Amino acid sequence: MQNWPQRIKQSGRPRYLAIVDCIAQDMKDRVLLPGDQLPPQRQLADIIGANFTTVSRGYTEAIKRGLIASHVGRGTFVLPQKSISSSDERRALANDLTMNAPPEPTDPELLERMRAGLSAVSDDLVHLLRYQDPIGGSVDKEAASIWLSMRGLVPNLDRVAVTPGAHATMLAILSVLARPGDCILCEEITYSGFKKICAQLGLKLVGLPMDAYGVLPDALDAAIQTHSPRALYLNPTLHNPTTMIVPQNRRLEIADVMKRHRLPLIEDDAYGFVLPDAPPPMAASAPDLTWYIGGLAKCIGAGLRLAYSVAPNARAGFALENGIRAASVMSSPVSMALATRWVLDGTADQIRRFIRKETEIRQNIAAEIVTEAEFVANPHAFNIWLRLPQGVTCASLMANMSNHEIGIAPESAFHTSASKDQFVRICLGGRIPRETLPQTLSHLNNQIWQLSH
Repeated sequence: MQNWPQRIKQSGRPRYLAIVDCIAQDMKDRVLLPGDQLPPQRQLADIIGANFTTVSRGYTEAIKRGLIASHVGRGTFVLPQKSISSSDERRALANDLTMNAPPEPTDPELLERMRAGLSAVSDDLVHLLRYQDPIGGSVDKEAASIWLSMRGLVPNLDRVAVTPGAHATMLAILSVLARPGDCILCEEITYSGFKKICAQLGLKLVGLPMDAYGVLPDALDAAIQTHSPRALYLNPTLHNPTTMIVPQNRRLEIADVMKRHRLPLIEDDAYGFVLPDAPPPMAASAPDLTWYIGGLAKCIGAGLRLAYSVAPNARAGFALENGIRAASVMSSPVSMALATRWVLDGTADQIRRFIRKETEIRQNIAAEIVTEAEFVANPHAFNIWLRLPQGVTCASLMANMSNHEIGIAPESAFHTSASKDQFVRICLGGRIPRETLPQTLSHLNNQIWQLSH
């Protein structure tokens, strides 16, 4: 490792990635052999002249790629080289910056626990490669029920479905409730994915006026009478993209309007499990009208492609099952088995707590660095909702940030009507490491200043 300092300096890559490159290259050149022990993180930090956090991030990334394994009390060891492939590395580096992703786990003990769960699930791999119940077996639904209870929901299992992610669930629900040409109500600024689904199905999407507390109940009442909608879609907790939280009194007012008109609600509670002390979901106030979607993408991991969903009643649950069967055949048995294990052994809750803590740290970084524009955010949101100063366009900002790993989305992606793109969503999570976030946000802040002057 004597030449690592020079190699890292010359690589031009972020230092934590340069550490991973050194490990991978030395394994390829057989300088590092399977079973070799790497130096402790603090010792390596001294060797290469880096701080402990950078080395920790590098080791964590190498663990993700299957290069090394860390064992508490024993140390960090090189894994057999057969676990490395160029396709694995390309897959590890793939990143969709358009998605509002949670920070990725970096704690070695948590990652080891996650891997242990995956290893245990693989013992039954042949069975998991068979066709399964489209919406989960009894053990999967029981795990879902345990998870849902953290949001105060205790539905009968005949209303619970383990579905293949929030998008597929929305698609299935809308196929049950509506036909092409029908009207669906939502917030005037709404989740862009729901907009795309409605467009795909040929549904008319009508956005409702909002204030700082969510859609206006009077406007909802008027829209129901005017448009005869088939359903209302809401994302009331850590609303994407504005990070707004609809307070309990407004939720009850909306529920009263729904009950009066018997209007079904599709409640997207993607962030409800991330927020501490979140208001009860709307499904608790109007269970017989609400199709609840508790996606796992934001509180555990998007790659699972799973959601814990609740239908308004058993008959609706059967209809949801048929919708999932028609659109997706079934949820992935491998993902279901892993999620079930993680929920039952507490790993899922540990991941959720890590995401919650890490998100708060990142929001504090953003609040300290981004000073050239006003923005709204929540300590546990994965993004900030930034108002562009006069003279700054979304296109110019995105162009000037194109070489930086940060997701920027225009207001028009979320608005149900014409938008002047006065706001942008800036994502703080995903693959972007905490160590490089200050530098990235500083560049963003400087670009905003330059474009506005």
